[in-house]
Amino acid sequence: MTQMDKKRILVVDDEQGFTRLLKMALSGYEIREVNDPSLALDVAREFRPDLMLLDVVMPDLDGGDLATQLQAEPTLANVPIIFVTAIVSPKEGESERTIGGFPFIAKPVARDTLIRCIEAHLATAAARAS
Repeated sequence: MTQMDKKRILVVDDEQGFTRLLKMALSGYEIREVNDPSLALDVAREFRPDLMLLDVVMPDLDGGDLATQLQAEPTLANVPIIFVTAIVSPKEGESERTIGGFPFIAKPVARDTLIRCIEAHLATAAARAS
């Protein structure tokens, strides 16, 4: 698979260690990391992700507010957003729950669980687009 064929995922989390870990775990995708949520909107406009992974609790701009801003952008409005958060337990994150209407996965997240969730949401977005 060439770089052009890889799905693009924007990861927004204020913890650099976590975004680096996700980038390694998701090597089959083109990943862009943002550790300052105030830069995420501009990066998303430029990067044009196929899916976004957002932390919920971040300084200055929380994930919910950021998701609202991203969805207000015409070019980003249909990009799936998945919250990755430590504010719920992994057990709570096992069911199909949402935060502000967006699905979430609890930290720490297993790589297989994350990839399954990403692939399901990419497939749903592709089906909606066609």
